[in-house]
Amino acid sequence: MNLDGLDASILGPACVAGLIVLSTHVPLGRQVLSRGIIFIDLAIAQVAALGVILAQYLGVDEHGYGVEIAAAVAALAGAGLLAWTDKRWPKLQEPLIGTLFVLAATGGLLLLANNPQGGEHLKDLLVGQILWVSYDQLWPAALLSALLLAFVWWRRNTLTGLAFYGAFAIAITVSVQLVGVYLVFASLIIPALATVGGNGSRKQLITAYIIGIAGYVLGLALSAVFDLPSGALIVWLLAACGLLAQLVPAVRKMHPAR
Repeated sequence: MNLDGLDASILGPACVAGLIVLSTHVPLGRQVLSRGIIFIDLAIAQVAALGVILAQYLGVDEHGYGVEIAAAVAALAGAGLLAWTDKRWPKLQEPLIGTLFVLAATGGLLLLANNPQGGEHLKDLLVGQILWVSYDQLWPAALLSALLLAFVWWRRNTLTGLAFYGAFAIAITVSVQLVGVYLVFASLIIPALATVGGNGSRKQLITAYIIGIAGYVLGLALSAVFDLPSGALIVWLLAACGLLAQLVPAVRKMHPAR
């Protein structure tokens, strides 16, 4: 146990990164569950990660905007493809999403095959390096997330087709480089799943945000104290907070599995 790990200069930016990710992922996660395309987040996140790997493979500076542009282009291309398949083969959308995910994942492995640091790069993309984010990284992400959140709320009743997939791709591009693929999936699905059901009320949305914030704060604090991987522990704390929320009668009543 190391209480000195509770350093606000490190945990502060990490907590803000979590809030930025949750701001868009909680409402989008509810959209994903309502559409029944659960693994779209993993697929698009993996495609964005493939864009990062490809940019680095081609020699683009990993600390510059080139990598971010590559991730955005890859994610938008993947989103455009899924928007097209959703129109053409709507009943096959879920297996097509799974196929895109596995192609992107194995494509990344092929590009990293001869890279001596390939395993470390892959780990960073999957688990993330949330403890190493800085406020300088967060300002552009916060601005873009605010614009995206405004768009989602404006189009909340008509967020379909390319508008949905495009918004989703941009949100994933922002978050996957901050927190990694695994936390992207957990942030989208777990808070939404813990509060699914009912009529999509504001109370459910607030509860989902509380679950997400609690998972991030507790996960970051415990990872610092016990020197454990922060991304992996946050995923487990998000799940734990989602389960504990079911002990609250008001939350349990909104869940269809009660």
